[in-house]
Amino acid sequence: MAGMPAQDVTEGVQAVPLALLAERLERLPNGHFQLHGAAGWMQGRTMYGGTSSYIAYVAAREAFPNLPPLRAGQIGFIAPVGEDVEARVTLLRAGKSVSHVETSLWCDDALVHRATWLFGSGRPANGGNPAPRIADLTPPEQAEPVAPMPGVPAFVHAMEVRRGPRSDDEGRVAIRRWVRLKDREGLAPHAELVALGDALPPGSIRAMERRGPISSINWSLTLLGETPTTRDGWWLLETASNHMENGFSSETLRMWNADGVEVMRGLQSVAIFG
Repeated sequence: MAGMPAQDVTEGVQAVPLALLAERLERLPNGHFQLHGAAGWMQGRTMYGGTSSYIAYVAAREAFPNLPPLRAGQIGFIAPVGEDVEARVTLLRAGKSVSHVETSLWCDDALVHRATWLFGSGRPANGGNPAPRIADLTPPEQAEPVAPMPGVPAFVHAMEVRRGPRSDDEGRVAIRRWVRLKDREGLAPHAELVALGDALPPGSIRAMERRGPISSINWSLTLLGETPTTRDGWWLLETASNHMENGFSSETLRMWNADGVEVMRGLQSVAIFG
């Protein structure tokens, strides 16, 4: 998550479906994009990191609709992202099979979010290595529901969450949850993964000595496969702290489909306050 305050009460505010949010992305005469009215996806003074990254990704696709499938992304959460943003898109390079696209989000003329997206066409394979798979996985349909805690940001109510299976390594500082969007109609698979990939708090909260704010600083992600698919919208998410010290945590983020096949893996730096 791009930022998570100790408490965030959002009574009367609703998170509009992400597909509708994308429809609100307006192209300006100068080629940039602007978006107004994302209040339901705010957490404190900044937007949920999955949504700000989703907006950036959608802007890249709108600017260059013929791009090949998404392969990877490098995202920087530079400053708080407000509910009204301007998106700027630059094609850094278009090669024979790989294209690099840079997006930047601006609020009040300040740079708040920057990402480099890697798009690549498939080619004849010179060998192969299948994505890791979780064996003996309890399906999400049988998992215990997790009710939102009082005072959580409005966007949390746009997701359905269930308890995930325990890790084989009981000593890991990690969180696993089944997550799906309640309204995912019209979402492309890659856009859905970007929107949900940062949905969990960092695993390091399990090692925190007291409640306090946390904030994602960056996010590097790689997709494991060309076209991610799942069953009934369910994805298994995991955040795991690799090292936590002096107010920072290095986190590994992983994502599996409902059959236990890993579809995305990432790294993230998180600031720990309090």
